[in-house]
Amino acid sequence: MPTLNLITNVKIADPKAFALEFSKFGANTLNKPEKYISVIINYNETLTFSGSFDPAFSLRIDSLDNINAEVNEKYSKAFAGFFKDKLGIPDDRGYITFIDPGRDNMGITFKHIKYENLFIYLFSSFLVFVMSNVIGSLISAATDTKKVRDLQSNIISTSNASEITTDHGVKISDTDTWLKVTNSQGTGPSLLEDQIAREKIHRFDHERIPERVVHARGAGAHGYFKVFDDSAKKYTFAPVLTDPSRTTPIFIRFSTVQGSRGSADTVRDVRGFAMKFYTEEGNWDLVGNDIPVFFIQDAIKFPDIIHAVKPEPKNEIPQGQSAHNNFWDFVSLQPESAHMVMWVMSDRGIPRSYRMMQGFGVNTYTLINEEGKRVFVKFHMTPELGVWSLMWDEALKIGGQDPDFHRRDLQEAIDNGVYPKWAFGIQVIEEQDEHKFDFDILDATKIWPENLVPVQPIGEFVLNRMVDEYFPEVEQVAFCTSHVVPGIGFSDDPLLQGRNFSYFDTQITRLGINWEQLPINRPICPVMNHHRDGKMQHRITTGLNYWPNRDGVGHPVHPSNGGFKEYAQRMEGIKQRARGKKFQEHYNQAQLFYNSLSQIEKNHLASAITFELSHCDDHRVYEAYTKLLNNVDFDLAKRVATSVNGVVPDKPAKNNNDQTAPHLSQLDFAPKTPIIATRRIAILVAEGFNLTEVLAVRAALAAAKATTWIIGPRRASVQSSGGGKGLVADYHYEGQRSTAFDAIYIPSGAEHAKSLMANGRAIHWVREAFGHCKAIGAIGEGVNFLDAAINLPEVQYNRSADSDEVVSSYGVVTVGKYSPSSAVTDALTITRGPKGFESNFAYEISQHRCYARELDGLTSKVAF
Repeated sequence: MPTLNLITNVKIADPKAFALEFSKFGANTLNKPEKYISVIINYNETLTFSGSFDPAFSLRIDSLDNINAEVNEKYSKAFAGFFKDKLGIPDDRGYITFIDPGRDNMGITFKHIKYENLFIYLFSSFLVFVMSNVIGSLISAATDTKKVRDLQSNIISTSNASEITTDHGVKISDTDTWLKVTNSQGTGPSLLEDQIAREKIHRFDHERIPERVVHARGAGAHGYFKVFDDSAKKYTFAPVLTDPSRTTPIFIRFSTVQGSRGSADTVRDVRGFAMKFYTEEGNWDLVGNDIPVFFIQDAIKFPDIIHAVKPEPKNEIPQGQSAHNNFWDFVSLQPESAHMVMWVMSDRGIPRSYRMMQGFGVNTYTLINEEGKRVFVKFHMTPELGVWSLMWDEALKIGGQDPDFHRRDLQEAIDNGVYPKWAFGIQVIEEQDEHKFDFDILDATKIWPENLVPVQPIGEFVLNRMVDEYFPEVEQVAFCTSHVVPGIGFSDDPLLQGRNFSYFDTQITRLGINWEQLPINRPICPVMNHHRDGKMQHRITTGLNYWPNRDGVGHPVHPSNGGFKEYAQRMEGIKQRARGKKFQEHYNQAQLFYNSLSQIEKNHLASAITFELSHCDDHRVYEAYTKLLNNVDFDLAKRVATSVNGVVPDKPAKNNNDQTAPHLSQLDFAPKTPIIATRRIAILVAEGFNLTEVLAVRAALAAAKATTWIIGPRRASVQSSGGGKGLVADYHYEGQRSTAFDAIYIPSGAEHAKSLMANGRAIHWVREAFGHCKAIGAIGEGVNFLDAAINLPEVQYNRSADSDEVVSSYGVVTVGKYSPSSAVTDALTITRGPKGFESNFAYEISQHRCYARELDGLTSKVAF
């Protein structure tokens, strides 16, 4: 059933009348019966595109067979002409996308890249036709920034290279055989004189550089930052934070902390969230994490915490995990880490995606305004999609099934054109209020509770371009907390003070003294100073190399003209190794965090600590930490101690004051309007599935910017009911697992359901998704298979073949009879209730997981 899915920013006076006329035109043009044409219109919406192209409409035509170049041109001209006649839209102001349900006999082959359905739509089985421009130039225009243009001079493409040379430019005639002595009797020795072979081997031997001591495993992307207005001007004169006319290029590197470059993405760990702003005043590096606090208060302890969490030196085990004696020994003896341990052991330690995790500057910085007034500041980055996590069992499995899960997720989203976006906010404390709190605002093991210091959103940033080559960009990018611009400064935060030294120092070890000249690190503003020479110097600088000099060149800049000036801070005290009095309290905020979690999050945190301590075989370690936990929460300490054979307390070591704070639970960040953008839905099929139904459901989910994937018995065409053409599966049952997806949908079809019921792996797909609390949808005979696979009386279904009532039970959405016309009409309405199968299914997907399954004990009854 062809579906015409139109999105336009041109107001349609009478949408219903237009839809009828559009349906008739579509049926006539496509040579299809009018009753088989379905129309979806979303009018008066804003179509945005970062670049010179301003589209007025996007039309997607689903389920059209036998698309080729000739048909492309014919249909495109016809539909573009219709919009020109009826809506007055020029015929070069939109996108038209044709979707072929199969891939047989296609006349044109496109690269299997997916883009947002508003502009260029997705799936390897879809054929894309774009009016008015070519794909490459559109994407380039959309993601172009001053920094991206700056990097172009260093990009060398091999796509047009026809000849190979040595590094010094000599053309090579043979790169496959070492020069050697040979005769008809056999092969003699290889000759050391072969400079071509030597160069090739030498270069290979030296390709690796020292990996980062921490944050070695990472992924990065380019994007841009903009402030909403100049509201921050009362705090700072930094244009990057106050000038809404600017679009500042950024580069972000996400990372894990403990593991090496080859470790898995989904381990339980802190995630790095390092941002480089290429401002017109110089580079500003905000080197943050996905957790707002840290393990230690003073930078002098940094080598100790890292030595403790890294693999144990005797055997280099474990990799990418903190579940070992040394780490838990350290944190049991370092109570200032208690708050951070709560965060890492919570669901925050296993994010669903880089795109679904917060970022924090961690340390306390300062802002200075034009009047010279200083305030203290903390930086917050909050994702548009909400803050979501994996399940622990899921994270463990993905670590083996797809170690690059988070990298791949970031790449897929950006390639699809569904660009990750975060709100950028600040917490501000006036200088005169520094000491009014019961915690020290310079203590990096403490947050500023948002009920006391609200976050003020001042801007947003978007990632819209992946790197061209991993090593020169993601591996060689280098961040320093000491990189600030005028208007932003440092506080006396003792962790920040040490980071300012350490980060610059470690970049010299990895990249050499001239690391800031590397393309990814160099600023987009002019650079001039008297620094010279050093290994790998790239600049050739003429003229004098000192100041003062007789020509007066390379001179200092007065602050009124943009020169950096430190805040005139009054200081007094005694030189001594000591910490402030408020630095001595370690449990109040650990307790605050725990109290603020939902019950399911508390359960997960307790299970995580139990798992970790169960891997410690020294009784002194797990006994010590269960004692420490009693300072956080009595019930938590009892639960963990009982499980790991620790010291079970008989009374609290510290009373719980039951205080809570907002935005500590991840559930506080669920989007106000349910969305399923970028969610991955697996469609489980076998021979004999209902094709019409699948296409309709698929189109509805796609309209909400979710992605769907066909999972079948083989990665080839799977026939639909009645011997129809069917669909080509993206993966076979063994080629992926449910862990790679956010939800599962099982269509109707008697033979299809029977085949699934006889397949153990298909049953495992459903049980595993159920165990991970994911949304599951089923229609018709698919409901019978689902019921048999889960086999729990607590879950309610609609098995009646005559009923189109949608039943939602524990995140399982079923309907016996599917009605395409009514369901497709409400495709973009994501809600629970009488709206139809797609709406209810999409709502359950938008909730991320149905934790009621776990809380009510259902997941423990299913083997997965």
